[in-house]
Formats: sequence, structure tokens, C-alpha cells
Amino acid sequence: MRRSFIKPRHKSFITAELRLVLFFFSVTLIMLGLTYAFLEYKTYTFSKKIENTSNTISDLNSSLVMFDAEIISINTKASKAEQIYTSNTVLQESIKNLFDLVPERITLSQAKLDKNSLILYGITPSKDVYEFMLHAPLRSIFHRTYSSFYPLENGWYHFVSTNYLDKEEL
Repeated sequence: MRRSFIKPRHKSFITAELRLVLFFFSVTLIMLGLTYAFLEYKTYTFSKKIENTSNTISDLNSSLVMFDAEIISINTKASKAEQIYTSNTVLQESIKNLFDLVPERITLSQAKLDKNSLILYGITPSKDVYEFMLHAPLRSIFHRTYSSFYPLENGWYHFVSTNYLDKEEL
């Protein structure tokens, strides 16, 4: 090759075309590696979100059970309070009716109201006034009525009236 028209060039193993192919190949490998790393990161964050969400769901379910139990407790307390309020209203009406039943001439000093009985302590001008004005209405309400009279110095009488309802009639 001594007689060549061009000066011989040094030939390398890595040509420009091979460098271009290696460059694109390395860029492709880097892109594949980055895509794989990105997908691994997203998978990790997604699994963490799933775990957090499942923990949140279990916490909410336990809170829901606790709230349901609390709602049941509040409902039972409310129904008990309503029952007590109703019973207090009935008792208040009963006491009002009792005091409306007592005439003006008879003075009560004490009244004991029980579930099945009523005991009255008081003063009356005479046994007849008590018999006609208080004892007769009490007999119509209660099944058994008993009265005891104790004379006072001024001519009036101190009385104790015990009245009972039979349990069968309740």
C-alpha cells in the first residue's frame, strides 16, 4: 500500500457507528433501569398505602363497633330516663289528685305513698267529717282501708288512715 493515493488512517476497533449504537444501547438500558426503579418505588408506595388504608379501615371498624355499643347504651339510658320521667309524671299527678281529694276542713300532717299503699296522718274536726269527706273517696280507690282516731284536747281528732291496693289488681 505504498502506492496509495491517500494517506493510510489508523483504524480503531470502535467506529463512529459502533459508538452511536453503544450510546443508544446504553441510553436504552439506563431508561429501562430508571423505569424499573420507578415501578419498584410506585409498587412500594402503593403497598404502603394499601397497608395504611387497611389499618385505617380496621381502626374505623373498631370505632364503629364502639360507637354502635355507645349508641345502644345511650338509647337504653334514654328509654330508662323516659320511663323515669313518665313514672315521675304519674306520681306527681297521683300526689296532686291526692291533695285535691283532701277537703279543706281536714288537715294532713303526713302522707306516705307507696306502690300498693297510702298512709295518711292528719287532723279532722269530727269522725263524721272524715267519714263522709275523705274516707268515702278513699274506699272507692283502695281495696282495703283502715282508720284510727285519737282525740285531741280541743275536741278534734288526730287520725291515721292506712289504705291498701291488692297486688292482683295491678
